[in-house]
Amino acid sequence: MQSLLKISDALSAFVSAIGRLASWLFIPLAAIIMIDVVWRVWVGNDPSLTESWFHKNIGSTKLQEMEWHLHAALFLLCIGFAYLKDAHVRVEIVREKMSPRLRAWIELFGCLLFILTYCYILLDFGTDFAQRSYNTNEVSAAMTGLSERWIIKSMLPLCFVLLAISAVSVVLRHVVYLFGPPELQRRSNQFVEVDHIAELKHKTEEEIAAYEAEHGLRRERPGDR
Repeated sequence: MQSLLKISDALSAFVSAIGRLASWLFIPLAAIIMIDVVWRVWVGNDPSLTESWFHKNIGSTKLQEMEWHLHAALFLLCIGFAYLKDAHVRVEIVREKMSPRLRAWIELFGCLLFILTYCYILLDFGTDFAQRSYNTNEVSAAMTGLSERWIIKSMLPLCFVLLAISAVSVVLRHVVYLFGPPELQRRSNQFVEVDHIAELKHKTEEEIAAYEAEHGLRRERPGDR
């Protein structure tokens, strides 16, 4: 079980490193959007700028295409990272009523039956999608657009490789949580234990005491110090 946790931590660290690195794409993305907006305003006020080197060789079309290229890369490369950080939408109104072990079972089967299956299908499709673009030397449909369209299309299979690695990491942690020794459960309780403050918010003192006993929690009370 210790080995499973180490493998899970290594996979998680790899995907997290890619996600953190990819998140810096928002800086060139924001810069290109500002340059594009400012340039179009200048050209609107001074049409003679359409004869400039910048407009002929770069221009608004290339800038706009680079915007969605960077946005797509940012989104696709961070999906797996976001999953590890529990940033995707969950139906908490249902999930908060479940026990931690039931949450763990649902997460485990969800990864095995849905996420990994979906990743396999999209990886197969995305690889062919990018390969055909590369083989045909696909370029933008716009005359002044960007070339090498296969680069952005290759982000699709890469996205689902990273998401699959994230899912495997989560599967290993939940296997440890469900079948491992108690001392490893706190290290492997990813997505399982929800916010205890929210859990206890509307409970009576008796319900709080029972909840704390069930989950091994203990609040600091007056007189403890």
